Amino acid sequence: MAAAATFLRPSAHTALAGVWLFVWLLWAAPAPADPLPVFEVAPGVFVHAGRHEETDATNAGDIANCGFIVGDDAIAVIDSGGSPVVGHRLREAIRLRTDRPIRYVVNTHMHPDHMLGNVAFLPDQPDFVAHGNLQAALAARGEHYRQAFDAAVGAAAAEIRIIPPTLAVSDRLELDLGGRVLDLVAWPVAHTDNDLTVLDRQTKTLWAGDLLFMERAPAIDGSVLGWLRTLDALAAELAARVVPGHGPPSAPWPDAAADLRRYLSRVVEGVRKVQAAHGTIQQAVETVAAEEAPRWRLFESYNPRNVTAAFAELEWE
Repeated sequence: MAAAATFLRPSAHTALAGVWLFVWLLWAAPAPADPLPVFEVAPGVFVHAGRHEETDATNAGDIANCGFIVGDDAIAVIDSGGSPVVGHRLREAIRLRTDRPIRYVVNTHMHPDHMLGNVAFLPDQPDFVAHGNLQAALAARGEHYRQAFDAAVGAAAAEIRIIPPTLAVSDRLELDLGGRVLDLVAWPVAHTDNDLTVLDRQTKTLWAGDLLFMERAPAIDGSVLGWLRTLDALAAELAARVVPGHGPPSAPWPDAAADLRRYLSRVVEGVRKVQAAHGTIQQAVETVAAEEAPRWRLFESYNPRNVTAAFAELEWE
């Protein structure tokens, strides 16, 4: 009996190995993400408000609005955030509220603060939905975006992957979440050449992406004239509220676009005035839309770029 008891008793080496295995499993298992704070702007429509900052190690790319829409059968994510960290936190926020499948991840355009969180949703095997031009834009800029994020954030960039779309929208597309239909529209060149909007028919909530900036200075990465034309067309959308790419996540539509329209119009008018006087691009950068500075966060970073982009565009009218 004594011999049998000795045989069954684990050795000190075996016990220690078991302890180390347990410790390793704890270390290796991914820590649960802290859910992003979201609030319900309309029934079943949840939004997280990004910060008015540039991406850095402190905010890990949490600088743009993102969120999700819950249908009877499935969920659509609208923009996934500016890093894998933000994407995982958004996914945790969804799972706090429902276990319905995440069927779609919609990217409103190519900029990294709106889509670097895509990687967090790969386990859900959703369709990644975007404007038909987004694939080419990512091919041209994806590696630059990854390197810029790595430089700005460092360690948090370890999981960065550029996830291409699996479902492209060339004009219009309907997504049925079960008792809830989303209308997606691909727009001509405006903020970028791959802007996509989402309208939830049930609540008349318009997700405008970066076709609408509020409070934070906009960025012209497409066509300033095209952007103004698109705002005119968007104003006809029968929406009760709008979620901008940056700014207060629920605002009346189309009144919410008034500040952006004024700013873009002043850029166009100011640049045309400088060009008519045969002024230089530097003179335009120093003077155009300067009166707008108190109205916009990060104005000093973005207005010179916007004026430069507008000058190049309007020079060939």
